[in-house]
Amino acid sequence: MANPVGRCAWAETDPLLSKYHDEEWGVPEYDSRALWEKLMLDGFQAGLSWLVILRKREALRKAFKNFIPEKVARFSDPDIARLLADAAIIRSRAKIEATVAGARAYLAMQHSGEEFSTFVWTLAGGKPIQNSGEIFTKTPLSEEISKALKQRGFKFVGPVIVYAWMQAVGIVNDHTARCFRRNEVRRLER
Repeated sequence: MANPVGRCAWAETDPLLSKYHDEEWGVPEYDSRALWEKLMLDGFQAGLSWLVILRKREALRKAFKNFIPEKVARFSDPDIARLLADAAIIRSRAKIEATVAGARAYLAMQHSGEEFSTFVWTLAGGKPIQNSGEIFTKTPLSEEISKALKQRGFKFVGPVIVYAWMQAVGIVNDHTARCFRRNEVRRLER
């Protein structure tokens, strides 16, 4: 049965999804480190449901040193072996290695004077996109951001993953018209 509050349909199937939707999803994020963490988590989602990620998010944070890029960038083969043995997280070598590579790419951007948040929000036009039409799985903008991220060394950042991330971090407001969060999130725009 649908929640009488009126939220996006995907968030009505589980209490954890509802909480995530009501408190986090679509809220514009401007902190570079937080944007990077969420992008890495979206990479872990590839082939899985977001509910799996939410259930494992705290374990992933612990395993990846709270997603502090400077710490993750120093991970080496013994760290990867440790993570592959950690049943509390998603044990995909490719996703783990992509996260380490993502930390290194993030830091390389930072060291060259390219702030992650500024980079992303500039590509997005500087403010959240208020989508009022069809909700897509990818867009020309997600394809552009995906390409730019790949050029900088990021992995697991295809246009579908990037679009899901754009929705999660409020680059695009894809709350449905009937969703109580749509206007709340819109008011959070800088």
